[in-house]
Amino acid sequence: MFRLSPAWTKQLLWSIACVIFLTLTCSLILPATTWADSSGLGVKLGHLSACPVSDNCVVSQDGDAKHAIEPIAYHVDRDKARETLLKVLTVVPRTEVLEEKENYIYAISKSRIFKFVDDVEFYLPPNESVIHMRSASRVGESDLGVNRRRLEQIRLALKDLNI
Repeated sequence: MFRLSPAWTKQLLWSIACVIFLTLTCSLILPATTWADSSGLGVKLGHLSACPVSDNCVVSQDGDAKHAIEPIAYHVDRDKARETLLKVLTVVPRTEVLEEKENYIYAISKSRIFKFVDDVEFYLPPNESVIHMRSASRVGESDLGVNRRRLEQIRLALKDLNI
């Protein structure tokens, strides 16, 4: 059996500690990208990302017949609509808001049993009284309509709150 001398063991432990320290320091100092930024999600040139060809995504901007969903129209000021949307998202089961900006909200929703993750996005353009939205599963070909139903339930909740 191979054994390290005490000096080599000490040097090895010191090296591991340095690597861990540098990794933690860099992760705190260097700007981190969010999942939305690193995955191609988010708003680019005033539009949410298009859906892939799979049947597990809906989008309110530039969607084809299979993926299209209507945006949510509102009649209150944009800040009130955004605030109300954030409140609604707090009661959507297994949903967590990960990023919120003045005109963009990014959340994830997890399926009940297998914990599959869906990316859920909302865009409130400055010159329109609508909330554009996109919901897409990260894996699989079909979501059995879950993403569309989720967004329609959010639409109904916002309608009930008179936005």
